[in-house]
Amino acid sequence: MTAAADGDGAAAAAAVQAGVRSWLERHWDPELSLVTWRRRLLDGGWAAPSWPVDWHGRGLPEWSDGVIAGELAAVGAPGPPPGVGTGLAAPTLLTHGSDDLRRLLLGPILTGEHHWCQLFSEPGAGSDLAGLTTRAERDGNEWVVTGQKVWSTSAHHADFGLLLARSDWDVPKHRGLTYFVLPMGQVGVEVRPLRQMNDHSSFNEVFLTEARILAGHVVGEVGGGWSVALTTLAFERRYGVAMSGRGTASGIGRAAMEAEAEAAEHRRTYAWYPQRAGRPDLLVERAVAGSIAADPVVRQHVAAVEALARANRWTAERARAARTLDRAPGPEGSLGKLATSVVARAAARAHSAIGGAAGLLTGADAARAGASGAVAAEILVSVPAQSIAGGTDEIQKTIVADRVLGLPREPQTDRELPFRAVAVPGPSPPPSG
Repeated sequence: MTAAADGDGAAAAAAVQAGVRSWLERHWDPELSLVTWRRRLLDGGWAAPSWPVDWHGRGLPEWSDGVIAGELAAVGAPGPPPGVGTGLAAPTLLTHGSDDLRRLLLGPILTGEHHWCQLFSEPGAGSDLAGLTTRAERDGNEWVVTGQKVWSTSAHHADFGLLLARSDWDVPKHRGLTYFVLPMGQVGVEVRPLRQMNDHSSFNEVFLTEARILAGHVVGEVGGGWSVALTTLAFERRYGVAMSGRGTASGIGRAAMEAEAEAAEHRRTYAWYPQRAGRPDLLVERAVAGSIAADPVVRQHVAAVEALARANRWTAERARAARTLDRAPGPEGSLGKLATSVVARAAARAHSAIGGAAGLLTGADAARAGASGAVAAEILVSVPAQSIAGGTDEIQKTIVADRVLGLPREPQTDRELPFRAVAVPGPSPPPSG
């Protein structure tokens, strides 16, 4: 970037800072309720300044979001809520949603009045998302949906779900999917929590029995759900599954206190996610505490993890630079996701080398790491999830091979056949014709 361009960027950032500071001086009141404050932020266009002017934003470059978050934090004012709503639903609706859906749903996402979940994965489809069998059939002005979803974070308190279902069984599997906004609070939706082997319960399975969706709640085109789902997945890899909100408050007053309670509830759902990533940050501390930091095998493990982690951070910085230039999510999302899995597994091996057999203990005898109190055994049993969540390692490798390296696709006999002919066991398809 040239010096002139640097100067232009600094001037633009200064202008944005001056604008939001002036607005905050006139509108920020720490004693407002959180919802009232967020509605005021929404009306001012500062909740999502990089969004289009017609949809609650100011049409500013994406880097402005970070600038505004810093200004909000400086005065202790909360920003938009964390979660699937801001991280996945909103950008998907902005890209593919109808004006009616945007008008209905975007505002309550930014104010935190609506909570969301993602309803993609199914027990019978595995990594083959396009092989899903949840059935959607048109009934007048509604769609009737029957099937099962799994690994749905926060479904137990969601108001809406991002649902991918099969609306046509007589075309190839990728062309028979439709993307819906599903109202969760209805009789045909049953949510059951899942207990994980690390003793957390972040996920749910969701059973749909003739659940009903208004025809206007289709996102994109009927039968065009695959391309919409790819958009959602790209944002998931880009922002991460925790979907942190911008401008989390650290000040005093009612709004900040309510925002902190909201954030604490959100963090409880994702409390084990640092362990899922392998906790490479704890390796040196554990090695020193165990008086084995000089062990050459341990040192080699730790050095290998640090090298991988640094390379992954550089990839993430490239992705951030691309976002600063307002580029769409690219292959760096899959590269970063894949690298995170590699780092997590290497860190788990290093934790095993440091802790030995005692590293498998839980309860009062568990090995813990410093002030964080992280249990080594929890790290080891959480890491496998990193290679599955948000698209398996195998899927990420296929994306990298196809879109980055330009390698020929593997032969797939089911890509051009009607899905009815290749469907795996699941809900029965409707009669042909």
